[in-house]
Amino acid sequence: MLIGSLSRISYADFMMRLGPIAVISLFVNWAVIYWLRVRRVGDRVVVEQALSAPEFQHEPMRKKPVVVLMLVLGRFLAGAPPAMIAAIGAALLLITRTVDPKRVYAEIDWGLLVFFVGLFVIVAGADRAGLTTRLLEPINHWDLHRFRVFVPVTAILSNIVSNVPAVMLLRTVVGSFPDPHAGWLALAMASTLAGNLTITGSVANIIVVERAAAEGVDIGFRDYFRIGLPITIATLALGSAWLWIFG
Repeated sequence: MLIGSLSRISYADFMMRLGPIAVISLFVNWAVIYWLRVRRVGDRVVVEQALSAPEFQHEPMRKKPVVVLMLVLGRFLAGAPPAMIAAIGAALLLITRTVDPKRVYAEIDWGLLVFFVGLFVIVAGADRAGLTTRLLEPINHWDLHRFRVFVPVTAILSNIVSNVPAVMLLRTVVGSFPDPHAGWLALAMASTLAGNLTITGSVANIIVVERAAAEGVDIGFRDYFRIGLPITIATLALGSAWLWIFG
């Protein structure tokens, strides 16, 4: 989302360029996780049992998110401002007559929202204080505009400071690339897929691990890394090859 707003790349163009990489990477994720973990586990989720959950008993609650999602995606593809359309879609989902509003708002992760706000404040403060330039000084002479250099640097930085701050840092150099459009796409691809390497590589990973801990499931750093390493290497290689050939 950051790259989309900073680069002004349209939703349709972004999806056409990086969508195939996402689909291919999804199958890679499934294959690695299945081979290393799932095939050794006997637990299975019974579909009928999952559908009997209270959330599935409200017919409007099942249909409304699908309708809102289709409307939002349609407006995205039509070129409407993504931020405004996303906000409208979220507002529509929060309006309900079948469920007590208190229950809906109770499901919002307010701590996560505060975390993101604080993240942007800190990164913006570091940028204004000149810390961004200092942090990038050691790698400025590495010819970052070269694809084979930029992708690994992005992947490594994403796992040192997390991928959102990494994007905020590297955005200052992408504009000077000979082909900024390709640079933004490479940054989006590398920072997103690199987030699979470690728990701290992406805020999404931290959320999942915390939610799992609340359910009594402990995901350790090494346990995650053993799965994340092959997935990250394979998907980054495939993503880089795709952009190199078709991007």
